[in-house]
Amino acid sequence: MTDNRPYLVRALHEWICDNGLTPYLLVDAAVSGVRVPQQAVKDGRVVLNIAPRAVTRLDLANDVISFQARFSGVAMLVVVPLEAVLAVYAMENGQGMMFPPVDGAPDDADGERDDAPAEEGEAGPADLLSEDGQAPPRPPRGGHLRVIK
Repeated sequence: MTDNRPYLVRALHEWICDNGLTPYLLVDAAVSGVRVPQQAVKDGRVVLNIAPRAVTRLDLANDVISFQARFSGVAMLVVVPLEAVLAVYAMENGQGMMFPPVDGAPDDADGERDDAPAEEGEAGPADLLSEDGQAPPRPPRGGHLRVIK
């Protein structure tokens, strides 16, 4: 079967926009083929606003997301391969979905993934790992995403 990630990204984008909220993408900037402004990258990741009012020529294709956006007043073509998308969520309330790293992606250095469910208090396969491979501390109960401006 084909990967469900592009279909879920499109559906979440539409759902968030239909509810009058702002769709954000959390992207792993270290994945090959990612073209984003380097000044926006923090800890190897970047958050991108993909609301219709913020971008032009948005293309949510099966293999890559691309659009034109302005960063510090300069227009730029942004290209994000689907395997680099870590989450799609609404900026206002954090509702959305996180995606596990794709097999063979930089977060999966040894080519294997542990798909076993996590024990309480342990990092699971969908948790984002830092560059040194360590799971970040668990956020307080409530939302699992935080707004980065």
